[in-house]
Amino acid sequence: MKRSGLGRGLRMALAALVTTAGLGTAAAALAAPVPVVASFSILGDMVREVGGENVSVTTLVGPDGDAHTYEPTPANARELARARLLVVNGIDFETWLPRLTQAAGFKGTTVVAADGVKVRRFAGEEGHDAHGHDHDDGHAHGAGHDHGDHDHDHDHDHDHDHDHDHDHDEAGGGHHHVMDPHAWQDLRNAVIYVRNIARALAAVDPANAQAYGKRADAYVARLEALDARARATFGAIDPARRKVVSSHDAFGYFGDAYGVTFIPVEGLSTQGEPSAAEVARIIAQVRREKVPALFVENISSPRLVEQIARETGAKVGGTLYSDALSRPGQPGATYLGMFEWNVEQLAAALRR
Repeated sequence: MKRSGLGRGLRMALAALVTTAGLGTAAAALAAPVPVVASFSILGDMVREVGGENVSVTTLVGPDGDAHTYEPTPANARELARARLLVVNGIDFETWLPRLTQAAGFKGTTVVAADGVKVRRFAGEEGHDAHGHDHDDGHAHGAGHDHGDHDHDHDHDHDHDHDHDHDHDEAGGGHHHVMDPHAWQDLRNAVIYVRNIARALAAVDPANAQAYGKRADAYVARLEALDARARATFGAIDPARRKVVSSHDAFGYFGDAYGVTFIPVEGLSTQGEPSAAEVARIIAQVRREKVPALFVENISSPRLVEQIARETGAKVGGTLYSDALSRPGQPGATYLGMFEWNVEQLAAALRR
């Protein structure tokens, strides 16, 4: 029986439609934003600045959240399982993260934002590169690298005896030395973070590498401009007055970069509670050195800082953003906004 031309034409049209639809689906998949997970809000904002419309960012520890005490959720594991890129701070900041990546079966790429930073250490120890040996500004690594055996965020197959997440004795010294993870509190370190993030995004999404590079360049220019303003601002304040009490030891990099001495009530982590003797020592120091201002942090209880203020007569200068951004609509909703707020609040208190 002879088939009609109409039937043949209809079949050809349907075939073309199916082919076009398939191509459209493939194109849409290629154009879809890259799913990225950032460990905490400051990194999430940096990724959004560099990634723009080409990324979809999920932040594990959100605004006003404390990464020191964070407990991951099943929803975090699901988000991580879908991600192509995981952005972490490193320097033993996210000690809970290796368990989460294992639970999620994460198969993507991990980038350590602090890779290449000169790490600040305590007890007079010299700073060193974020992984104890020389890197360039940083690079991305596949999930096949070990990120978990010692609660590291960037562990190699060979051991680095000085990179554990607990205190340890240096040879012959008998002193405990701890790495400070809060490297983002120096804007020059933030430039390193941004370059690492841009390279990692370009590696997982080469088609948009040029866009990532351009956005990173523009963002770095803004970071460098704010860094210059901060240095000029604190340089104009009497060095004898550049002393501040803060809730926990999150501002060491800031102090080193901009010439401000921070006296923390708590240590590197917010998990500890100072003893009565330690609080008494801080009170005595505030009185002796006539420290002009005390600040609370957006992630910490103000109780101890307020106690010290009552007993010394020093003024509480306000709230600083340390380990997390604020919620939208507040001054610290972005990394640049957070840093500018901190500079302005500190400078205003120290000038009084």
